[in-house]
Amino acid sequence: MSTGPITIVEYLEPVVEAEALPEEFSPSSLRRSLLIVGAIVLGVIALIVLVPGLGSLRDRFMGARPGWIAVAAVLQLGSCAGYVLVFRGVFCRRMSWRTSTEIGLSELAANSVFSVGGAGGLALGAWILRRGGLPTAFIARRTVAFFLLTSLANVGFLALGGLGLASGLLPGSPSILLGLIPAIAGVGAIALALAARSLAARLARRPMRSRIVAAAEAVGEGVDEALGVLRARDPAILLGAAAYLLFDVAMLGVCFKAFGNEVPAVGVLLVAYLVGQLGSLIPIPGGIGGVDGGLIGTLVLYGVDATDAAVAVIAYRGLLLAIPAALGLPALTILRRRLRDEAHDIAACAPGQSVEVLGRGTVRLTVPSG
Repeated sequence: MSTGPITIVEYLEPVVEAEALPEEFSPSSLRRSLLIVGAIVLGVIALIVLVPGLGSLRDRFMGARPGWIAVAAVLQLGSCAGYVLVFRGVFCRRMSWRTSTEIGLSELAANSVFSVGGAGGLALGAWILRRGGLPTAFIARRTVAFFLLTSLANVGFLALGGLGLASGLLPGSPSILLGLIPAIAGVGAIALALAARSLAARLARRPMRSRIVAAAEAVGEGVDEALGVLRARDPAILLGAAAYLLFDVAMLGVCFKAFGNEVPAVGVLLVAYLVGQLGSLIPIPGGIGGVDGGLIGTLVLYGVDATDAAVAVIAYRGLLLAIPAALGLPALTILRRRLRDEAHDIAACAPGQSVEVLGRGTVRLTVPSG
């Protein structure tokens, strides 16, 4: 009886050359992104320290409470763990926890550091999985499913938070309209996601370039897989998606407490967080400037003091950049070494399929009986 999860039963093609790391994730790009992030951080610190009109900000930062900052850091670790849990549940549970964690943390680091409009993690993860031997079609549909599930968590909570504020069940909204608009936006986004399946099917049937057809098919299959997960009510994936979001929101709330400021009402904090995150779509390393401005502006719109909001958001964003990068960049370095040495178990996620295994060529994998 075989003790391993996978048996190689047939060699199909000669060994092929390994796919190179994409240029946007190369060491030179990493150094450039880190330099940009560092320069922006230093610029913000210099502004706070040197500009005379920002004395209130300086005073607030001087009164930081280390215990609450430590709590915020722990909450961010919980958010990272939620991301890894969703990744493992969507892509493959036959992959070891070590490999799942290294890939998940690498994706989070890419989202923090690289200037690719918030898509860095998914793109890096796709390269890692291809480099590990998984078929492109498998990666494409699972990536779509992963993106939809994490996005549906965001827009679902946005709709619930907006409805709560509009109805008065959640206090804190200055007007009904500021509750209704996020609620309508969240419901509309969910409807668009559900409609993506039929739209993708129509595109796949039309005479177009093969890449467009393949992309449409991947979107359609990804939507099907995401809906299948939702119907199955997989607790690990649902819990992970909620944890990834809610621990992050809680960290923002704790950052208010860390500087002696009143924490906004739960509904306001949730809606402002989700609306403010739209700034991550701006292709700046770590979303610096876009996310910060969006969060501060939305919090002020909902009645939060501007200075309180700025202090909390700056502290929150600092932790959000530092912790995933500190965990994920070493994880990526270790994982790349394991990929090079073939000391990984990524290909275990495609039993019964022909996959590329570097050093062995194309092989067909099966799950042993017994």
